[in-house]
Amino acid sequence: MEGWGAVYLQQVVNGLTIGSVYALIALGYTMVYGVLEMINFAHGDVFMVGSFVGLLVLALLAPSSSAAAGGGLLLVLGAVFLGAMASCGSLGVTIERVAYRPLRASSRLGPLISALGVSLFIQNAVMLLVGARPKAFPQLIPKQLYHVGGAVFTNVQVIILLASLLLMLALDQFVRRTRWGRAMRAVAQDAEAAGFMGVEVNSVVTLTFLLGSILAAGAGIMVGLYYGIVDFFMGYVAGLKAFTAAVLGGIGNLRGAMLGGLLLGLAESFGAGFVGAHWRDVIAFGVLITVLVLRPGGLLGEHLPEKV
Repeated sequence: MEGWGAVYLQQVVNGLTIGSVYALIALGYTMVYGVLEMINFAHGDVFMVGSFVGLLVLALLAPSSSAAAGGGLLLVLGAVFLGAMASCGSLGVTIERVAYRPLRASSRLGPLISALGVSLFIQNAVMLLVGARPKAFPQLIPKQLYHVGGAVFTNVQVIILLASLLLMLALDQFVRRTRWGRAMRAVAQDAEAAGFMGVEVNSVVTLTFLLGSILAAGAGIMVGLYYGIVDFFMGYVAGLKAFTAAVLGGIGNLRGAMLGGLLLGLAESFGAGFVGAHWRDVIAFGVLITVLVLRPGGLLGEHLPEKV
């Protein structure tokens, strides 16, 4: 494959890579909206915290990339993901318990303002702890290049795609096939009726924040491995893009969030490749506006009766 075909294939690979990260973050937004009908604007900052916790674990376990070479690489990566996911899961549960639950019975404006406050608090706390300058994220995985049809991609992109698909598939099956998943769907449809039927609504809400934060932590590590740099403000932009992906796919719909993330990544990639990198965000949000004007509920917002 030569010429334009190779260029198209390259943009598809790049778009699916970053789109899968957007999809992981978007799932946190859409799950919380599906259960509580609120936007957790602090979710992007949980993603940012995940990348910094991963960086901290790496500093403790593998001061240099050579220390993690060979068979120890998988153990180090596993520790990085587990440490970040455990920390962010705890952070998400704490945010729900401290900042959102006391305001659950108030108007929608209260939780919205609280979410913005939590977001600013986390951003500034991280900035004071680690500094305002970006931090290099060690590239533990030795980079390998693959050439397919004229496109070039790395083993890190393959790992990100496979890990993201695995996490999304696991969440989808958890929500659809387990007792807790049925409880989440019941609370999403009618929390009061679910409570009358014996569903522990508070436990379901806590589980929702826990799962969303774990996925965000995984996305934070992947972004660190992919770009090789992290900073305290990265959660704002990534969170905004992920929220856009959730709305694009139909917020409240799990598969819609996955689809929206992948489509947004492709839109960004093709925009950067064919128009210019500085037009990437303009094109991505232009697609969002167009879809919302033509289909306000999002791409899958009206097709599936179950919101979570």
